[in-house]
Amino acid sequence: MSKLAEKVQQELLRAIDNDELVLPTLPEVALRVREAAEDPDVSIHDLARVIGNDAALTARIIKVVNSPLLRTNKEITDLQMAIGRLGINYTSNLATGLAMEQMFQATSDVVDRKMREVWNKSVEVAGICHALCRHYTRLMPDQATLAGLVHQIGVLPILTYAEENGELLADSISLNHVIERIHPVIGDRILKAWEFPAPIAEVPGHYLDFTRDSAKADYVDIVQVATLQSYLGSQHPFTELDWSSIPSFAKLGIDPQANLNEDEDLSAAMEAAMGMLQ
Repeated sequence: MSKLAEKVQQELLRAIDNDELVLPTLPEVALRVREAAEDPDVSIHDLARVIGNDAALTARIIKVVNSPLLRTNKEITDLQMAIGRLGINYTSNLATGLAMEQMFQATSDVVDRKMREVWNKSVEVAGICHALCRHYTRLMPDQATLAGLVHQIGVLPILTYAEENGELLADSISLNHVIERIHPVIGDRILKAWEFPAPIAEVPGHYLDFTRDSAKADYVDIVQVATLQSYLGSQHPFTELDWSSIPSFAKLGIDPQANLNEDEDLSAAMEAAMGMLQ
């Protein structure tokens, strides 16, 4: 590990320990949606009013509800109908996840490119999570999707730091090293600060622990398998691991040797879920 990576890592970890690291805040619309959805008396009309202030988000949610994965026999054209079809919790998780895309933007080209890369990867993993969740578990697909969208959220403060620190930005190997080493710790902090429910909040900190063996399948397992699946056919080091020794496959009832893309139904579901989030 380079001296620079070592130094930056220590600085960032120290900032985390002293609560000095500026954690990103959820976009305003996501905060309002979550707050509304937590009210036991919230109506579809109330939630539609909150989301309706954001035209782009409204359009995305209507697009999702009409996607091949969720499509009903007649097209849904207004937000209240869409929320009625998805349900309040599903809509809330989806709106939170989709609103987060606006956080992955930066002023410098290099960082902006890197942020888009992280977001695109998150969308890919989230799409796979959605399909795995529906095919192999009784967990909630909307939560699995949100878990996929936030699993790399810890990269954001590192890239913001790099944007203000030209030396790190110029050294992409050190930057990647720092990201790999500490984004899980930071991600953990961010989701706790956002008061995400524990099953999702623990995803960033644990999805890269390939020895983790919890009592039953959870969102960490889904994100872990989805992440590995997303690298199939690439030169990524994860493809060199012995997948048959990774407990999450067994917990989901997935054969680690199988290429899930060869299962036509599952492959179509993954594609459709990714498409719905893009």
